[in-house]
Amino acid sequence: VQLQAYGGGLVQAGGSLRLSCVVSRSIGSINVMAWHRQAPGKQREMVAMISSGDRSNYADSVKGRFTISKDNARNTMYLQMNSLKVEDTAIYYCMVVDLLRSFWGQGTLVTVSS
Repeated sequence: VQLQAYGGGLVQAGGSLRLSCVVSRSIGSINVMAWHRQAPGKQREMVAMISSGDRSNYADSVKGRFTISKDNARNTMYLQMNSLKVEDTAIYYCMVVDLLRSFWGQGTLVTVSS
C-alpha cells in the first residue's frame, strides 16, 4: 500500500488548508486511516483518525478546527484544517492500518505564520 500526501504549504494564522492523501488501493475496507503530525523537536502525534464506518476521533488540540473525511470512490482521505495556529506548524503524515500493518505517506509540510 502506498500513500501520497499533498496540500501543505505556508498560511497565516487563522487561515485554512486542506490536506489530501491518495491511497494506492481501495480504501473502503481499511479499518483505520489517520493523520499524524510531527513538529520540530517534538514527537509525532496523532491528529485525527477515521474508521471504515466513518467514526472519527481528534486530538484535543484540533477539535472543532480540523475535520477528517474520506472519499472511497477516489481512494482519498482529507484533513480540512481551519483556524490554523502557529503551533499547528508541522510535517503532516497520513497513515492507514491494513491487515494489521501500518503504512505511511511521505509527509507534507504545513507552516503557519503569525
